[in-house]
Amino acid sequence: MSAHVDAAVEWLGRRLAESAARGFVVGLSGGVDSAVVLRLCQSAASEHVVGVIMPCHSDPRDEQDAELVAHRFALPAVRIDLAPAYDLLVADLKTLFLQLPKDQAPDANAQPVDVKARVPFANIKPRLRMATLYFVTNSLNYLVAGTGNRSELTIGYFTKYGDGGVDVLPIGGLTKREVLAMAREFEVPESIIAKAPSAGLWAGQIDEEEMGFSYADLERYLAKGPEGVAPALAMRMERLVRATDHKRAVPPTPGENDQ
Repeated sequence: MSAHVDAAVEWLGRRLAESAARGFVVGLSGGVDSAVVLRLCQSAASEHVVGVIMPCHSDPRDEQDAELVAHRFALPAVRIDLAPAYDLLVADLKTLFLQLPKDQAPDANAQPVDVKARVPFANIKPRLRMATLYFVTNSLNYLVAGTGNRSELTIGYFTKYGDGGVDVLPIGGLTKREVLAMAREFEVPESIIAKAPSAGLWAGQIDEEEMGFSYADLERYLAKGPEGVAPALAMRMERLVRATDHKRAVPPTPGENDQ
C-alpha cells in the first residue's frame, strides 16, 4: 500500500471511531472517484460498507460500471431509480415561477440547452442522491463518504448540498492524477479509469468540457500557482475559486467578520 492509501485508511478509521458510527455508505456513480473511495472505505471498515446506485436518466454505461465495481470488490450494493421522483418534482417546479411577479421570474427567452437554464434542474439530481444516501446512512448508523477530490473541491466543481453534502471526504486532499494512481493500485477496472470524467448531470456532459480546461491544467495551477498556466487560464481559475468560496464555507451569521 502507498503512503496515500495508508494515511487515508487510518484517517477513516479514526473518523469512524470518533463518530461512533458503524460503517460507510458510498454513492456508486460508475466513475473512478467513487471506486477509489469505496476501496478506501472497505480497507477501513471491512464488512461495513454499502454502495448505493442511483440512476436518474443516466447513461446506461454508468450504472453498468457501478455494478461492475460492486461485483469486482464484493460490495453489497442497493439500487434505487430516482427518475420517477425527479420527473414528478421537475413537473411541479416548472409551474412555480408562474406565481411570481414578472420582474422576478427567470428569463422567458432562456432555452433548455443554455447551461444557466438547465443547471437548476440538473442540480436536483445530486440533491436527490444526497437525500437517498442520508436515508441509508441514518438507517444503518453509517457515515456518507463523499467522492470529491482536491481538484474539483478547489474550484467548487460540485453541487452545494448535493454531492457536497457528505460526512467525510477521503480523497479530498488528492488531485485527479493522484486518484487515478490510487485506482491502479486498487486494481480498479481500466475501462473505468480511462473513462472521461462526468458528473452525469445531463446527456453527454463531460467535466473538462464544462470546466473549460483540463484536469492536467488544473493540477499545474494547484502545484505551481498562477505561474503554472497561461495568464488567461489562471484568471479563469482564480475567478472560479472566489466565486465558489461559499460552497466550501459554513454559512455566515450576522456579526461574523463584520468590519
